[in-house]
Amino acid sequence: QLQLVESGGGLVQPGGSLRLSCTGSGFNFENHVIGWFRQAPGKGREGLFCVSGPGGFRTYDFSVKGRFTTSRDNDKNIVYLEMNSLEPEDTAVYYCAARDGRFYCPDHEYEWSFWGQGTQVTVSS
Repeated sequence: QLQLVESGGGLVQPGGSLRLSCTGSGFNFENHVIGWFRQAPGKGREGLFCVSGPGGFRTYDFSVKGRFTTSRDNDKNIVYLEMNSLEPEDTAVYYCAARDGRFYCPDHEYEWSFWGQGTQVTVSS
């Protein structure tokens, strides 16, 4: 069973940090690119990063550059999203998605094969 599970979300104060995890199972993890997305209340889902099989990444949303970064540990089947200097505007449900292939990062959401259930991040004082 192909599965992605996000974890690490929660309530954090402005300026704080969180690390989200996306854990994969049921597929050859290192042969899939993994994407990070978020959906804020009342808005559409937007892409943040795409992480290649070896661990390089493509940034989709440059507004988070310098505050967010991503990495992966293929031995643990986990991709991380490190979020620093969080702002109330970062409040959203954060998702990861996977697509077969080590290097191709999709340009369109429909190209992703399967998704996690999401984890809520709330930035508020």
